[in-house]
Amino acid sequence: MNKQKALLPITTLAMMFSFAVWAVFSPLASTFQEMYGLTSTQKSILVAIPVLLGSVMRLPLGIWTDRIGGRRLFSLLLVFLIVPLIGAGFADSYAMLMFWAFFIGMAGTSFAISVTFVSRLTPPEKQGTALGINAMGNFGTAVASFSVPSIAAAFGVSWAFWGMIIPIVIMLILVWFFTPDMPKPKQQKTMRESLSVVKYKHTWTLSLFYFVTFGAFVAFGIYLPSLLVDLYGLTPVDAGMRAAGFTVLATLARPVGGNLGDKIGAERVLTFVYAGMTIGALVIAFGMENIWVMTAACLLLAMMSGLGNGAVFKLVPQLFPAETGTVTGLVGAWGGLGGFFPPILMGIIKDATGSYVLGFMLLSLFTLICFLLNRIVFGKKAGEPAKRYAS
Repeated sequence: MNKQKALLPITTLAMMFSFAVWAVFSPLASTFQEMYGLTSTQKSILVAIPVLLGSVMRLPLGIWTDRIGGRRLFSLLLVFLIVPLIGAGFADSYAMLMFWAFFIGMAGTSFAISVTFVSRLTPPEKQGTALGINAMGNFGTAVASFSVPSIAAAFGVSWAFWGMIIPIVIMLILVWFFTPDMPKPKQQKTMRESLSVVKYKHTWTLSLFYFVTFGAFVAFGIYLPSLLVDLYGLTPVDAGMRAAGFTVLATLARPVGGNLGDKIGAERVLTFVYAGMTIGALVIAFGMENIWVMTAACLLLAMMSGLGNGAVFKLVPQLFPAETGTVTGLVGAWGGLGGFFPPILMGIIKDATGSYVLGFMLLSLFTLICFLLNRIVFGKKAGEPAKRYAS
């Protein structure tokens, strides 16, 4: 097998199953709420906890991928995930679920490893498309949404966790034996040198952009099942299938965003993305009582967030060709944190006001800020080296 050609499909599949692990608690949240008598806030925290570690650890794992190589680090991650999956299957209390959910969060770091791995071995003119395809590993959130409730119903909640071990082991074998080693960097940077990218304003602009686009993707992916059960009284299986539709559309839109970024410029794509997200969030805020309005607005947000994710990561290797791993980790970390806070905030808002309206109004405000910032910061400058814009 040609390892270079196998790189993209294998890393994409490995990230997909890692993301399925990352999102495994989401479709079971309502079940655990009934089992342990949880409040909306407690349920939201359980769903969001895996996002925390998976986000924060993206930065060091992005740096380490540059240093020790994607094949080795991805394999180590997959081995690690087996442990919390076994533990979560034996958990018999809310506290134990929280404990294992935290470590299951490491699955989210697969993004930083995979993106760095692929970008380092892909020609610059094809990076937008290749990274868009690679990031279809986000589809793993949908895999969890439509498979986990059915597995839990058929075999019990424990097997929803234990069953995930099988694809993880298969991907471990494929990554270790059938992907190439990354070329070693010409000189090994110190941690301080790697983190020097924080002085460039483009680093923080891209972090904010991804905080909103990927944050919306993660937040909807993990919280939408609970939201649909709460708003419309759907069964967990039905809600999971509908939430999977959001994830599928957002994931399919991501390579389109990367490809459009290659062709017309990522900053132009982001202009349409943030305008569309602002409209979609406002429609949900004032029309969520109607499931058809909610569905249409969620699909709009799915498409826009997917396009935005692809466009943002077209800009990362373009603006930071020598620090792709570090910037990928940092931007990816902020994107993941963008998915951590909204579910908890939604739970608090629901407990405090009895409605989710305020939460979606805040989302529309954030997307409007990004729309304006994109026009101010980039304009015609998106293709120029980031170092010229150090703050």
